[in-house]
Amino acid sequence: MWPAWAVREGGGATAWYNARLSFPDGARVEVLAVVVGGRLSLEDVRAQPPLSLDDLAELADWIEGPLYEACGTVPDPAEDSAPGTRYAAARRARPAWPRGTEGRRLVAEEYLTAQREGYDPVLAVMCATGHSRRKSLRLIAGARDAGLLAPRHARR
Repeated sequence: MWPAWAVREGGGATAWYNARLSFPDGARVEVLAVVVGGRLSLEDVRAQPPLSLDDLAELADWIEGPLYEACGTVPDPAEDSAPGTRYAAARRARPAWPRGTEGRRLVAEEYLTAQREGYDPVLAVMCATGHSRRKSLRLIAGARDAGLLAPRHARR
């Protein structure tokens, strides 16, 4: 862990740090983290091999202690009032979305609502499900195949 740069403004300071984790199996993670007012945020993460969402959620826990030691600050105690609440929201990167018929019906509702309101329907499905564009397009295609949405092209 080593300092990247710092910006002082008024009475406060913002500091960025580079951190590197190397594992015996050859895996490595490089992180650009920022510490502002006793709060830790991850700005950039590069991992080889790529991290799963669960590992990404745990990454802040792995580097938090050494990072606070390196920058000489302590975490904000108000945030740590209840055990497990600090990273509870980060444990799941996307909202729970039902599978099967119920999921396809919800995808169709989101799609049609966005279309009626003049918004990008694919983007609406992406926001609702938390999935990538490719996965959202697959979900939309599943709703079309189930007859919940009109066919994409008129068949002759």
